[in-house]
Amino acid sequence: MPKYKFILSGGGTGGHIFPAIAIADKLKEMEPDSEFLFVGAKDRMEMERVPQAGYPIEGLWISGIQRSLKLSNLIFPCKLLSSILKSKKIINNFKPDAVIGTGGFASGPLLYVASQKNIPCLIQEQNSYPGITNKILASKVNKICVAYEKMDRFFPADKILLTGNPIRSTVKKINPERDGANAAFKLDPSQKTLLVLGGSLGARKINDLISHNLDTLLGMGINVLWQTGKLYYENLEKQFGAKQNEHFRLLPFIKNMDDAYAMDVVISRAGAGTISELAVARKATLLIPSPNVAEDHQTKNATALVRKQAALLFRESESNEVFLQQIETLLKDRSKLEKNIDQFALPFAAEDIAEEVLKMVKKNG
Repeated sequence: MPKYKFILSGGGTGGHIFPAIAIADKLKEMEPDSEFLFVGAKDRMEMERVPQAGYPIEGLWISGIQRSLKLSNLIFPCKLLSSILKSKKIINNFKPDAVIGTGGFASGPLLYVASQKNIPCLIQEQNSYPGITNKILASKVNKICVAYEKMDRFFPADKILLTGNPIRSTVKKINPERDGANAAFKLDPSQKTLLVLGGSLGARKINDLISHNLDTLLGMGINVLWQTGKLYYENLEKQFGAKQNEHFRLLPFIKNMDDAYAMDVVISRAGAGTISELAVARKATLLIPSPNVAEDHQTKNATALVRKQAALLFRESESNEVFLQQIETLLKDRSKLEKNIDQFALPFAAEDIAEEVLKMVKKNG
């Protein structure tokens, strides 16, 4: 018999999936005899990523309501009812000691059913502005783990714990030897290096900005390490591949992020998980939020840092001249930005959340 049984649900994007996996990994480390089950949305990326991480997963027929008038909205009530019924079946069969949600549509029906059965429930909110699923669940769950201060604007204050976002374990290697990191990418260690990130798939606007300004950036006397994302690499490699040298590298994806985060300054999207990693790594960063995400939460995440002078912000609607001015400020104010972003660093989020889950289970008897 397993000591404890846990169900975790989070999906739709990596920002929901990877925290759930990190929490499960930490619970497994703390309680090796435990049993785990994930619940996600059918046909979403969690159905592939979770099994790759070594955990079983069940899928619900669920998706969100589209903001525009679409026929898919008409079948949402059917999907919701189907997901609630399947969640009841999953919980009755698995009999979890606790249920953990990290956001995404599948976590809504599952945690609703679990809370109705008085099973200890915890949700983890990655962003400074909560998603709709976690807002709805807040009144029903036992604990809410958050990554930003002043979240009592959205959630009951007595349920909130400031834990931060679970991040990849490699990022906790905060200060790797910089010369060694440059050598890993065959870059000149005598110059500062700008790391450009747009996520695993890539960010069109960030790639357009670097494409347009690459010669100008290199003319500033810096190296450029550019992760294009898999979707954009082939075309960009045709344009810029031949220009690669000790001052410029073009890659579709960077696996060794501990070396990448040893670079001097960063351009990045403003996803919650990425910001948490940048804070732990103490990186001076120019954040370029995607305006195409729910509730515009990337801009809200970035603004929370800008208020504390912990990052710079460039909006996609701004001019190229503003972009170059922000790059100059990024290089000039590097030390100040590194110092200020450190206040957002919470490197032990997965451990703290796992410990809180175990407290709930033991208290429940």
